[in-house]
Amino acid sequence: MHTLLMTLLVIVALSLIVVVLLQSGKSAGLSGAISGGAEQLFGKQKARGLDLVLQRVTVVLAVLFIVLAIVLVKV
Repeated sequence: MHTLLMTLLVIVALSLIVVVLLQSGKSAGLSGAISGGAEQLFGKQKARGLDLVLQRVTVVLAVLFIVLAIVLVKV
């Protein structure tokens, strides 16, 4: 049981790292540096497409990582 949980935790951790690295930055490029303050002040449109999928996968993997880590400590 312990080995299975540890293997699953490593797989989730590596997946989380990959998904986070695939995401684009909040202010990518020169246009983000110029208009970055205005986006924060007036709000930004919700993410669409691949960014939205990556964001949701990141949240799911992060929650799964935390739950697995807590379960692994208890076992």
